[in-house]
Amino acid sequence: MPTFGQDLVASATEAVAIARGEKEPAKTIAVEVVDVAAIRKKLGLSQEAFARKFGLSPATLRDWEQGRRSLDRTARALLKVIDHAPDTVERAQKVA
Repeated sequence: MPTFGQDLVASATEAVAIARGEKEPAKTIAVEVVDVAAIRKKLGLSQEAFARKFGLSPATLRDWEQGRRSLDRTARALLKVIDHAPDTVERAQKVA
């Protein structure tokens, strides 16, 4: 039975082979990119106004736009809805 150390070395060796193009990864996951700045600009809003309107932290919004923080699944879904139906999201924010 392999030990943890042996598994770790085998995994690292496999990662190097994948990075060199010598081996295909077992699984790849495509993450959809959401252009947060483009959505905000399409609505004609500053970062502060966009954050306030949709109940977001201005700092988080800046981090998303500048690539310092990635979007989780929930944030991606919210931003897609904002992109396609901003009035609906704004109304929902007022109800909450």
